[in-house]
Amino acid sequence: MRVLVSGASGLVGSEVIRQLKVEGHEPLRLVRREARAADEVQWDPASGYLQEGIMETVDAVVNMAGATTGKIPWTSRYKDEIVNSRLDSTRTLVAAMTAAKKKPNVLVSGSASGFYGDSGEKILSESSPKGTGFLSDLAHAWEQEALKAPTEVRVVLARTTMVMSRKLGALGRLLPLIKLGIGGPLGTGKQWWAWISLPDEAAAIIHLIKTSSAKGAYNLTAPEPATCGQIVKALAKNLKRPSLLAVPTFALKLFIGEAAVELLLCSQNMTADRLLKTGFKFQHPTLREASAWVTQK
Repeated sequence: MRVLVSGASGLVGSEVIRQLKVEGHEPLRLVRREARAADEVQWDPASGYLQEGIMETVDAVVNMAGATTGKIPWTSRYKDEIVNSRLDSTRTLVAAMTAAKKKPNVLVSGSASGFYGDSGEKILSESSPKGTGFLSDLAHAWEQEALKAPTEVRVVLARTTMVMSRKLGALGRLLPLIKLGIGGPLGTGKQWWAWISLPDEAAAIIHLIKTSSAKGAYNLTAPEPATCGQIVKALAKNLKRPSLLAVPTFALKLFIGEAAVELLLCSQNMTADRLLKTGFKFQHPTLREASAWVTQK
């Protein structure tokens, strides 16, 4: 397959490209500067520009572009950047598909667990309703833009959860603290954190590209649910470090603000049942396996 990838330099996008190459496919990386390599394609989503004719040459599109939600604080200006970076990218790709005489077979477009908002103890399937909050509104708007793709294009909405990586992503700041023995649960530690390992995240995206029956929203989350406290404890155990120093809720709200409430303290217990029914096999289905992989030297 020839696959066009936005967000190609990001955590997930770069792993998708790596795995596509391993499988013998041809990934193309979207870049905002002039293309310098055979596998680069220039675009400017802010202005709606995409290299002419490229969309007619690809079999699939993976849309992972967007400013990180992990940059703190969320100022009004930065929140606008978070929103616009996702919507502009998706609109540009969808417009190119609409204009193309030969259209790609599938668009796998990013979304997020934030769609569900803070859901407490509820088990969240893809049919669960939209929640409330900035991230919920963002995910919903992002999905709606992707669903404007031409009817000939199969659209998959990848509702991504916390991606467990050895260096970057959601654990990028937490792992060093745990290694120093000063990491612990955030808030009560009882909130559900949906999670998935980086290799499984990318493999699931590629699997959904290749699964012709896959359409609509899919929770990209491991099949074993875990709380914040359980995740921190599992990581600390593998690193042979204590995990006793909890960070109080009030401190998180005071120093991080809205982002703490929506990223760290909210509870999302998501099910992977729909993904599993497509025949996807997880490399790290359990927290024990994922935490062991993350903490390997």
